[in-house]
Amino acid sequence: MLDVNNFEYMKIGLASPDKIRSWSYGEVKKPETINYRTLKPEKDGLFCERIFGPTKDWECHCGKYKRVRYKGIVCDRCGVEVTKAKVRRERMGHLELAAPVSHIWYFKGIPSRMGLVLDMSPRALEEVIYFAAYVVTDTGDTALEKKQLLSEKEYRTYREKYGNTFHAAMGAEAIRKLLQGIDLEGEVETLKEELKTAQGQRRTRAIKRLEVLESFRGSGNDPSWMILDVLPVIPPELRPMVQLDGGRFATSDLNDLYRRVINRNNRLKRLLDLGAPTIIVQNEKRMLQEAVDALIDNGRRGRPVTGPGNRPLKSLSHMLKGKQGRFRQNLLGKRVDYSGRSVIVVGPSLKMYQVGLPKEMALELFKPFVMRELVDRGLAHNIKSAKRKIERIHPEVWDVLEDVIKEHPVLLNRAPTLHRLGIQAFEPTLVEGRAIRLHPLVCTAYNADFDGDQMAVHVPLSAEAQAEARILMLAAQNILNPKDGKPVVTPSQDMVLGNYYLTLEREDAIGEGKVFKDTEEALIAYQNGYVHLHTRVAVYAGSLQNQTFSQEQNEQLLLTTVGKLIFNEILPESFPYINEPTQENLEKATPEMYFIPRGTDVKEEIKKRDIVAPFKKGILGDIIAEVFKRFKISETSKMLDRMKDLGFAYSTKAGITVGVSDIVVLPEKQKILDEAQEKVDKVMKQFRRGLITDDERYDRVIAIWSAAKDDIQERLMKSLDPTNPIYMMSDSGARGNASNFTQLAGMRGLMANPSGKIIELPIKSSFREGLTVLEYFISTHGARKGLADTALKTADSGYLTRRLVDVAQDVIVREDDCGTDRGLEVESLTEGTEMIEPLIDRLIGRIAFKTVRHPESGEVMAKRNELITEDKAKQIVDAGVEKVVIRSVFTCSTRHGVCKKCYGRNLATGSEVEVGEAVGIIAAQSIGEPGTQLTMRTFHTGGVAGDDITQGLPRIQELFEARNPKGQAVISEIYGTVEDVAEVKDKLEITVQGEVEKRSYTAPYGARMKVSIGDSVIAGDALTEGSIDPKDLLKIQGMEGVEAYLLKEVQKVYRMQGVEIGDKHVEVMVRQMLRKIRVHDAGDTDVLPGSLLEIHQFKEANQTALVEGEQPAVGRPVLLGITKASLETDSFLSAASFQETTRVLTDAAIKGKRDELLGLKENVIIGKLVPAGTGMPRYRSIEPASDELTEDMKSAPEQPEEITQS
Repeated sequence: MLDVNNFEYMKIGLASPDKIRSWSYGEVKKPETINYRTLKPEKDGLFCERIFGPTKDWECHCGKYKRVRYKGIVCDRCGVEVTKAKVRRERMGHLELAAPVSHIWYFKGIPSRMGLVLDMSPRALEEVIYFAAYVVTDTGDTALEKKQLLSEKEYRTYREKYGNTFHAAMGAEAIRKLLQGIDLEGEVETLKEELKTAQGQRRTRAIKRLEVLESFRGSGNDPSWMILDVLPVIPPELRPMVQLDGGRFATSDLNDLYRRVINRNNRLKRLLDLGAPTIIVQNEKRMLQEAVDALIDNGRRGRPVTGPGNRPLKSLSHMLKGKQGRFRQNLLGKRVDYSGRSVIVVGPSLKMYQVGLPKEMALELFKPFVMRELVDRGLAHNIKSAKRKIERIHPEVWDVLEDVIKEHPVLLNRAPTLHRLGIQAFEPTLVEGRAIRLHPLVCTAYNADFDGDQMAVHVPLSAEAQAEARILMLAAQNILNPKDGKPVVTPSQDMVLGNYYLTLEREDAIGEGKVFKDTEEALIAYQNGYVHLHTRVAVYAGSLQNQTFSQEQNEQLLLTTVGKLIFNEILPESFPYINEPTQENLEKATPEMYFIPRGTDVKEEIKKRDIVAPFKKGILGDIIAEVFKRFKISETSKMLDRMKDLGFAYSTKAGITVGVSDIVVLPEKQKILDEAQEKVDKVMKQFRRGLITDDERYDRVIAIWSAAKDDIQERLMKSLDPTNPIYMMSDSGARGNASNFTQLAGMRGLMANPSGKIIELPIKSSFREGLTVLEYFISTHGARKGLADTALKTADSGYLTRRLVDVAQDVIVREDDCGTDRGLEVESLTEGTEMIEPLIDRLIGRIAFKTVRHPESGEVMAKRNELITEDKAKQIVDAGVEKVVIRSVFTCSTRHGVCKKCYGRNLATGSEVEVGEAVGIIAAQSIGEPGTQLTMRTFHTGGVAGDDITQGLPRIQELFEARNPKGQAVISEIYGTVEDVAEVKDKLEITVQGEVEKRSYTAPYGARMKVSIGDSVIAGDALTEGSIDPKDLLKIQGMEGVEAYLLKEVQKVYRMQGVEIGDKHVEVMVRQMLRKIRVHDAGDTDVLPGSLLEIHQFKEANQTALVEGEQPAVGRPVLLGITKASLETDSFLSAASFQETTRVLTDAAIKGKRDELLGLKENVIIGKLVPAGTGMPRYRSIEPASDELTEDMKSAPEQPEEITQS
């Protein structure tokens, strides 16, 4: 048996006629398929058993040999080999064509490969191949030129004139003769000479030809193999024919296409034998050519061949292409058994690492395991009776099931799986009912809610799979989000509200100022109604046994509330007692001000103090992050469960609910509206008098109403009672925000019409008062557009993720240190005065390239190649350092991936990245997953022409596809000062004076200037507002400039929407876009001018040239959009499964490409283990060296404690 895991590479090439014959098990001579009476395959037909193998296992066609014992015998009566029927999936046949035909991919693709080899135009080729013109193949001693086309009439004229001294022919035969006569070596030399002088169109044509000819020369493919003499017939099981009820047959389209080829071929043979007139034979040959074209790629030329109901038949090419093609449907998307799906409901009593599986589902999923266990325990005699027991659901089956599922994790997945947290592992527990119970905290990662969502369960079968599920995928392990390293399991909604309510403080609550000896006593007082949760009390600090209290603090009283005492019970003992929601309290210790000496008048002391804010959603997230940082996984997951339980318990106790009376309409609202209306009237008056333009009027009206709405919002939020339930919900971060609130109680404000322009008539009513009919009508525009946009956005965002994954799928951490000599200087990202990303965010988790010193004292704050942790980054920023040189993916010199040092910390684990981590996929998911949260719209500010700058998702696509941006900015190409800005013929002319030369740039009239006269600019600076075209920037500033620009722009879009993404993810993607160099001059190297090369290949070619003292090649880096970059990958399997399948395969075959199987997709396609994670060769070939465990093997990976105990 062929083991796919031993493959090292895969090669593709053109097949020679002999190669095709060697694959074949026999020639298909007849177009018949199966006999409709006996339902057995016809002899020599498309399903012939003699060629392709028997239809039934171990049984020949005539029935002489039946049974396994005749294995391998070839029947003497019917010639069928006795073997397994599945050989009908593997054995190929062939067709001997009576006349050569051209392969449509090579003749019709763009550019036409055949045309480039012969230096003929595709139109000329078409005329010859389809018998519309003659081509001269041998000129003899006539005045004709080789490859000259002759019409029927011209041909006859020349025949009369020159007799038989020249040769001209039609059809694929003629083309083959020309192809056989090509001297590849000679042609390549001629072209190389020509390239030295050629310019413009001739140069591009020569480069294209050279590329194709070089491909043929280097790959050992013969150009004449583009013409087929023999046609392979694919195995019959891959083009099946099945009987439907009612005796009709359903057949694969390929059979129809093959049948047409065979019929025409046989007819042509007969005509040739009969010696029919040339014109009839030519027509038959043309039809044969068309039949073969349709078989290979139906519809590529002329009208497609249609089947019943005018449906175009699916040819071999269609079998590969698109989402339903072989690549994406079968090779990259496989279905699995041992899986089930059901509706999810919340399971608040579950632990972090558990899931509730319905009993029936668990029994079905673990059936084989239960059956084996039943037999092992002697509860069933054999597998069959065990199966019967399970089907009849004997009571003992449940006990066995309980034991089987212990320690056996299952995977839970919710579609759409946008990032790796969409599949996580859990320990199953059995529950009644038919719904899966999901832990409430993992909902954020799955983006799940309980309004009818469904989830799928998969069972990892092998021991290795179970180990990976448990160690890497357990939900309790995935606390941090890979995109930004922040906790993803933050409590939401009820849990937030409960903890907020728990930590509220109230003045003059019942029992204020009481002193308790410990938490226990305070709780008893609370349960008996002497104090309230919100009561401010004092408790003896020593009784809390908090390890962060100092000796003298332990002797004092701590001022706090009953609720906070309860809240702090969930935190580890060595964690500070959290009394106020500040970073100071979290990271260092409880502030001194809350401790008072014993004997103080507690009531008086409390009266003097302000109310401390309760704990909102953000602070809960910070607490989780801090606990994770200090105590790692097991402690954090326990703490999370306790926080969740508290939240649910106290949000229930609080009984927070919303009623109509909670929505209080602002009393002074009418006054604000009236004032705004007056201002609007004034503006209208100015417009009517012609003092302002319509655009200005529109802008001012919009501004007035927006200001009015903001004013109402501000006053509304101030007027609210802090105990108002709606206020509590929005303040705690559980649900809703100020703007929702304004719509409920203030005014709805301005709405947009379907084109996205703002309607200047505001909606003055709020939902509490009710909308008028007109207002309701206006607001339907926006609402409907919102729904339509959301649907479109999801698809767009999904497609973006797919392209990102494709371009970065082979970026894997391949080594520990690449030893690069370059670093990346980083500083805070700013846009004007606005901060996009502070320096601290860019430093955490990166590795310093140069030693970082304190600007004043000069002490070393981070050594070279040292990881910058949160604390270090804070020290560096606090010391006033503004720029730091770090190791970056941009400067990494590892081939086909990155190294540990340049990547830095893995955001998902908070520790150094492992060799084998598929960082490319993680980067793609991190950028793609928030894509759905970005806005779709291009903002219409109205007024200024050409001022619609793209934002949101379209902007991200524009950046990653390296398109020319909308609203392009004019940039300076030189260093210098702005000398003049003048208006010339409705354009703006900007002049920049450099040290040596002066350059002037034109910008469209009405463009907003970014610089003014006298400003100094550097090369690559934008002179007008707008987006810079990254391709221009590449020419001016080189790779570093583009990398920095793209990183900044992508971050700008995401941060504006409040989405944080680690820089390194964007770096990985941008590096993939810049990995090619276009060769301008080949020098004395073997590279082709005009070709795209990987940077490493280019450098290697040049090093070889320099060593031999020859002229090196000259090239420029190019910026490819992600789609283009994916198609330019070295792996033809990956590119073919992405887009433009036929083009990619055509090219790869001519070049005789080898796919080295470095990326993930290629390996998935051929069914190998992916070379990432534990599938990496360096981990796969490990042999146990000795029986003794080494020290580092003894420490098992960290697990939540409950698991290790159970």
